[in-house]
Amino acid sequence: MSGLRVDKWLWFARFARTRSLAARLCLEGYVTIGGSIVMKPGHLVRPGDVLTVRIGDRLRRVTVAALATRRGAPEAARHLYVEAEPPLSLRATERAAWTPLIAESPLKIE
Repeated sequence: MSGLRVDKWLWFARFARTRSLAARLCLEGYVTIGGSIVMKPGHLVRPGDVLTVRIGDRLRRVTVAALATRRGAPEAARHLYVEAEPPLSLRATERAAWTPLIAESPLKIE
């Protein structure tokens, strides 16, 4: 197998509960492969590709380790990717960006 549709891989790897939700992640621009935004769920993903997936307020960066032929147990799904760092919370990033402005403000925000 030379590649697998990204929506299928996201579903097999349990990043989405259904394949249609995985396709929506792609169509709405929440998935990148190698830094390029994926706009089509039919885009092929291969072992070694680096995916960035935004799910809610979490940003996950994973490397594709393997391709699957079906959706299996959660333990099997964890073998499909390698996650070098924990998911990044976008809320924490946004809060950190505003902290200096709040500290300099003469108004007391509680």
